[in-house]
Amino acid sequence: MDLENQKRVLEFSEKYGAENIVVLLGAADAEGAGLACETVEAGDPTFAGPLTGVSLGLACYHVCEEEVKQEFDEAVYEEQVSMMEMVLDVDEITEEMNGIREEFCKFC
Repeated sequence: MDLENQKRVLEFSEKYGAENIVVLLGAADAEGAGLACETVEAGDPTFAGPLTGVSLGLACYHVCEEEVKQEFDEAVYEEQVSMMEMVLDVDEITEEMNGIREEFCKFC
């Protein structure tokens, strides 16, 4: 997660309350999704951005996780996400996201 997005997440969590924020990711691999998820839940593990040392515990999901997928209008999901979903390892991404949420999420 780049520094500008970290800044936005921090500002939104301060403005609206961390318990009211859900971060939705679309990373193409489990490692990238996991790193972004860990960043918004436990703080920036690279110690480079605004979330360094900031444990927000935000709810964080990948757009292809089943519980998130069910929230979309089916036609919108089909048009916007389904092509990407076909080439992703959704099971690996889901496993990565679940592990990080279990360890760090305060508002899931």
